[in-house]
Amino acid sequence: MTYRAPVKDMLFAMKELANIDAVAQLPGFEDAGYDTAQAVLEECAKLNEGVVAPLNWDGDLNPSSFSDGQVHATPGFKAAFQQYAAGGWQGIHHPVDVGGQGLPKLIHAACMEMVNAANTSFALCPLLTDGAIEAILTAGSDEQRAAYIPKMIDGTWTGTMNLTEPQAGSDLSMVRTRAEPQADGSFRLFGTKIFITWGEHDMAENIVHLVLARVSGAPEGVKGISLFICPKFMPNPDGSNGARNDVHCVSIEHKMGIKASPTAVLQYGDNGGAVGYLIGQENRGLEYMFVMMNAARFGVGVQGIAVADRAYQRAVAYARDRVQSRPVDGSMNSAAPIIHHPDVRRMLLTMRAYTEGCRAMAMVGAAAFDASHHHPDAEARKQNQAFYEFLVPLIKGFSTEMSLEVTSLGVQVHGGMGFIEETGAAQHYRDAKILTIYEGTTAIQANDLVGRKTMRDGGATARAIAAQIEATEAALAARTSASARAMAHRLGAARKAFLDVVAFVVGGTKSSPNAVFAGSVNYLMLAGNLVAGWQMGRALIAAEDRLAAGDEPAFMKAKIATARFYGDHILSKVPGLRDSIVEGADSITDMALEAF
Repeated sequence: MTYRAPVKDMLFAMKELANIDAVAQLPGFEDAGYDTAQAVLEECAKLNEGVVAPLNWDGDLNPSSFSDGQVHATPGFKAAFQQYAAGGWQGIHHPVDVGGQGLPKLIHAACMEMVNAANTSFALCPLLTDGAIEAILTAGSDEQRAAYIPKMIDGTWTGTMNLTEPQAGSDLSMVRTRAEPQADGSFRLFGTKIFITWGEHDMAENIVHLVLARVSGAPEGVKGISLFICPKFMPNPDGSNGARNDVHCVSIEHKMGIKASPTAVLQYGDNGGAVGYLIGQENRGLEYMFVMMNAARFGVGVQGIAVADRAYQRAVAYARDRVQSRPVDGSMNSAAPIIHHPDVRRMLLTMRAYTEGCRAMAMVGAAAFDASHHHPDAEARKQNQAFYEFLVPLIKGFSTEMSLEVTSLGVQVHGGMGFIEETGAAQHYRDAKILTIYEGTTAIQANDLVGRKTMRDGGATARAIAAQIEATEAALAARTSASARAMAHRLGAARKAFLDVVAFVVGGTKSSPNAVFAGSVNYLMLAGNLVAGWQMGRALIAAEDRLAAGDEPAFMKAKIATARFYGDHILSKVPGLRDSIVEGADSITDMALEAF
């Protein structure tokens, strides 16, 4: 089964929901309107459909290998990466003055979905490199920007994030890698880092590690962490590779999914210390690393959407071909393709609606990011930043949990054949699981939503979003179609449930923290479901208007049907989540620990 990039749906979401015409009016994006987006997406689709996607199955069967300290990527990956880099895809949204193309995050998000749907393991290399570029852009010196970013953008070098250690997973206050200052202003790094994605490989000439470590004498806890650049090879003044640095891969992990992406254990300082260079100021490393993490969290959410779409496409293809049983309505006298059966259609529509809803949410979030950085009005930048930051844990948390449900349904549509590796359905399910874990688990996203995104401003941003949703409800209710009115009803019930939960969180986080955090993941799922459903409601309005104008009737009818399904079968779950959050905490906290 071949991958086909959903360019038409992406462009619909860009135009009708993310308002790319408004993005193109922002300073610096004047040439990045709809026509540009269409041209870029069509070229991106060609590369990913024709070059990257065919390697996905090979990567699962023949993952990255490790021997004698060297990691060899799956055959074909290096050539594909060279084509990816040569096409300019690594720098599509990075500034022009460092070698990028300076396009909006909105266009980049669609391109990232394509490469992740084509081959998630492959896509992790550019995703982590993007994070490293963002951190150096944010906190690096002019010299560091000039020395490292252009070579990462052109694919000569790649980048990594080095946070985790054997004793320091989600709790980075326990980081023990140490940095000893040297007379020349550099540092020597000593320690072990684990779970380093693409931490060693043979696809690029050099690897730029961004490493969290403690300078000797730094405060304990997160306040004493600094960020360092530590290249695999020391760059010569002309940019060529010099001496090998004292950082080495000692093993790679054997994993459930994303098998072609090497997950390395890196050892720093076995032979005198790895040379590292401080980024920004001492003891502000976690602050800078969060720039990488937020970029990566959005990217992982897009990964969830991508894997879900690939699983949906595979399931639809199978359901059209697999003949089994007569239709229950008697419309055929013989066995028919299983897509005729109502429950198979329910599963396929669930997969499609979740994917399209989360895609729309991510694109709207990307457009808000663009406005938060480029809008000429300071207040508009502030409002868009608050909106984007509220959406990041939803895009990461809800979209990745969604991908697990969608890929599981993909296996189910295949029946017994889905449990057989040769169909490929199981790979998507296995690949999707890590998405709910790395770059902060779903529970960590939920904690962020409660603490930083809801409590910090007393629920102001959440209520402002609810007000926008209420306006969409009114627009839907004013229409004559049954689908629009049904969606208005579902959206209204979900919004009211959301506001109840926001009040519960704001009122109880300090006085009853266990009660609030017992429902934090359900709050995340409720909010993600609501925002994705809101976008589907907006999509329904746009599709009805374009259908009335005779514009692409088959596509618009399918969009209306998918949005109506989202409201009836997915958004309708929100009030029940409200009850479990507001009224269900005691059933979690009352159980004695020794009873487990």
